[in-house]
Amino acid sequence: MSTSDIEHLVDLTKDSRFCMLTTTDADGTLVSRPMARQEVDLGVQLWFIATRDSRKVEHIRADPKVSVTVSSETSWVSLAGTAAVVDDVEKLRELWTTFAEAWIPDGPEDPNAILLRVDVESAEYWDNPGGRVATVISFVKSKITGEPYDGGDHAKIDGL
Repeated sequence: MSTSDIEHLVDLTKDSRFCMLTTTDADGTLVSRPMARQEVDLGVQLWFIATRDSRKVEHIRADPKVSVTVSSETSWVSLAGTAAVVDDVEKLRELWTTFAEAWIPDGPEDPNAILLRVDVESAEYWDNPGGRVATVISFVKSKITGEPYDGGDHAKIDGL
C-alpha cells in the first residue's frame, strides 16, 4: 500500500456524500443503511454522526467489523474496517452540519448525539474514468467482439 493508493481511494470517494454502512445484527444478519459521510482523511478514517440509541451503534458495540460502500458516476468502492463509537462533543461540533439536524434537532450537544469512526483496513475499487458513455461503449464492444467486458480499473488494497 502506498500513499498514492490512499490518495486514489480518497479521490474516488471525495465527491460521494452518501454511502452504505453495513453492520452485523445479533443473529448474524448483515444490515445496510444509507449514511451521510462527514469526513474522509488520508489516514483512511471515515466519520459519521449517529444517535447513541440507534441500532447501528448497538451493532458496532457488539461487533465492530463493518463495511462501507461508496459509489459515484464513474466508480464503486468497497471499504472494510473496524468501527468505534466516539463520544467527543468537540469533534461533533467540528463535523456538525445542518443536514445532521434533521435527525438530531438539538445539535451536537444533544446527549443522544454520538460519532462513529471507521478505521479502514482494506479497500477494493472499480473505476471507469470515462463514465457511463465509456461503460456503454465497452458493453457494445464486448457484444460485437465476443470479448469479455473490461470494467475499467480495478484494485484491491490491503493493509490500510
